[in-house]
Amino acid sequence: MAISAPRMLALLASVSMFAGTALPAHAEGEVNVYSSRHYDTDDRLYTDFTDATGIKVNLIEGSGDELIERLKAEGANSPADVFITVDAGRIWRADAAGLLAPVQSEVLDERVPEALRHPDGHWFGVSTRARVIFYDKDKVSEPPQTYADLADPKYKGQVCARSGTNIYMLSLLASQIAHNGEDAAKAWAQGLKDNLARDPQGGDTDQLRGIASGECGIALSNTYYFVRAVTGSVDGLSDAIDRIGIVFPDQDGNGTHVNISGVALTAHAPHAENAVKFMEYLTSDSAQGYFANGNNEYPVVEGVEANSAVEALGSFKADDLNLSALGENQTRAQEIYNEVGYK
Repeated sequence: MAISAPRMLALLASVSMFAGTALPAHAEGEVNVYSSRHYDTDDRLYTDFTDATGIKVNLIEGSGDELIERLKAEGANSPADVFITVDAGRIWRADAAGLLAPVQSEVLDERVPEALRHPDGHWFGVSTRARVIFYDKDKVSEPPQTYADLADPKYKGQVCARSGTNIYMLSLLASQIAHNGEDAAKAWAQGLKDNLARDPQGGDTDQLRGIASGECGIALSNTYYFVRAVTGSVDGLSDAIDRIGIVFPDQDGNGTHVNISGVALTAHAPHAENAVKFMEYLTSDSAQGYFANGNNEYPVVEGVEANSAVEALGSFKADDLNLSALGENQTRAQEIYNEVGYK
């Protein structure tokens, strides 16, 4: 994606010191944000940014895929400056469609770990989640300790997981391709299919409900779905939460698969300088707290703590695979699921 020389100079000049809790001098104007997030705590992000900079945030919300299609339809006339969505595999789709522009920012490069940002600055993670193994403490005495274990025949008829078209499942298999190659990833997908307790269905909460109901002995889910049931009232889950155990997989290997909520500059941003300031702001200590806590995720910036319920899950070693690989292997991951008949 080519960027004009004047616009690139504007982006380079926009680097503002958001490290820690520092905020920039007052500015003017607006920034248009397309976001697939819908959490009340995010409102504080926007008001605090405006209070600190004078830059008004105009927000458009929708699902990630809906917003990608909107950006495509709007083309060069799009008013969007910033795109926020979940899963590196999805933000990769936007990048592959030519909807994003690279950003050079010392702040973002310093605050966001290398594995959680695009190598050329096309997107940056601003919070993370882990995709882990949950199990029924009453039924599973020796739970899987690795993703590979999910394909072990001893767990036949016990595993519940989402559809192979789901972006979370695509990203997980894409990481397996990156680490182990296509043949091993295909064997894993086949083993996972063979071990299913039921046809793939529902969302992550439904996988956890399957343990609560006794239909599933083992389930794959992102951590924040479990935390929601711990801290709130989730029908069919919270009352049985104590019977569910958690395993952070691959602690003796590559580490647990993680993914992001990500932010990017759009290709035709009319307020590019303000957009980069907003992106940098999302990595400030205060914003990291709001951003991560809105969905019970983990901050990306070292030294910023997650909320107490997330911290209570325990520490773990995260996979340091650059998340660009999740997008690069996404098409092959879908083909493998199709080839083994994983629905």
